[in-house]
Amino acid sequence: MSLDQPLNSLGFAKPPAETRVVVAMSGGVDSSVVAAQLAREGYDVVGVTLQLYDHGAALAKKGACCAGLDIHDARRVAEEMGFPHYVLDYENVFKDAVIDEFADSYLAGATPVPCIRCNERVKFKDLLETARDLEADCMATGHYIQRKMGVQGAELHAAADANRDQSYFLFSTTPEQLDYLRFPLGHLPTKDATRALAGEFGLSVADKPDSQDICFVPNGNYAAVIEKLRPGAAEPGEIVHVDGRIMGQHEGVLHYTIGQRRGLGIGGLDEPLYVVKLDVDQRRVIVGPKEMLATRMIPVREINWLGDAPFESRAEWNLTVRVRSTRPPREAVIRPLSATTAEVELLTPEDGVSPGQACVFYASEGSRIFGGGWIWRG
Repeated sequence: MSLDQPLNSLGFAKPPAETRVVVAMSGGVDSSVVAAQLAREGYDVVGVTLQLYDHGAALAKKGACCAGLDIHDARRVAEEMGFPHYVLDYENVFKDAVIDEFADSYLAGATPVPCIRCNERVKFKDLLETARDLEADCMATGHYIQRKMGVQGAELHAAADANRDQSYFLFSTTPEQLDYLRFPLGHLPTKDATRALAGEFGLSVADKPDSQDICFVPNGNYAAVIEKLRPGAAEPGEIVHVDGRIMGQHEGVLHYTIGQRRGLGIGGLDEPLYVVKLDVDQRRVIVGPKEMLATRMIPVREINWLGDAPFESRAEWNLTVRVRSTRPPREAVIRPLSATTAEVELLTPEDGVSPGQACVFYASEGSRIFGGGWIWRG
């Protein structure tokens, strides 16, 4: 091989045909387009789909990934584009690493984000190791996020399409993982551009709808899933005003989230009330006026830092943070307490900041992601 061999589109100094890439295929449009595009470019593509939960129960469920119909769709795309495809049974791993923690966190009054844990503990850990076992040069996914090379190595950047950006769900990607991962869709301007590519490649999934719910939570009914996983979890209790008044009864703390206003089951109110705290030990849902939801100081732990300088090398970092996936980044001061814990001060208070959600760090200007951590006490 010539020393001046140009880098291919995945960043390797060798021809695509000599570059093996494992593509994590969920069966949806995004990962299918990634696999098809790389196969079209001549790469040695290997498609891998993880079966994450009960095949029989999931077979007829549309709008989720990694089960039944989606495994079939991923296999069809591999056949259409002419590359090998494998299905790996990760049901036990997924239950231990993601589903059990989801249930326990909810029962503890938190609002977990299982998609982050799945990326962190399953897709970018076990599946990534499988890709290395297959002697792949890298692993590619259909996530909408960008990997760019900086002075210190690979950096994580938000997707070009802000409406599709998935950086909130990928903040825990480590530098070592980032070195191995590729995200070929992150630069695309819109989801329509992805569907156009699917049509161009003649893929059977070109018009397949996007997944919406958490894959193992049908129709967004968290409580039903948790009651099945943890029988007896939905124990009744009291709805209590912050001033001590008992406002009514509830059928289980797990049916409520911080910031909730609708469906409290308490009528005849002079003021709108919101869930401001969940007291799991006393089985109490505590409600109060909206101003009680405003939070300025947020304790964060399990921090994954993606900056060039060590996290503790400064007394504070002036960045922007996102405390929910649906909210824009807000200006903040991040004060490290250790390599993995910090106090985050929002310059403008936010409503409904909840333990169990992620706090993701962004550059004040530009698209770079500096990591993030987990909000851990109310």
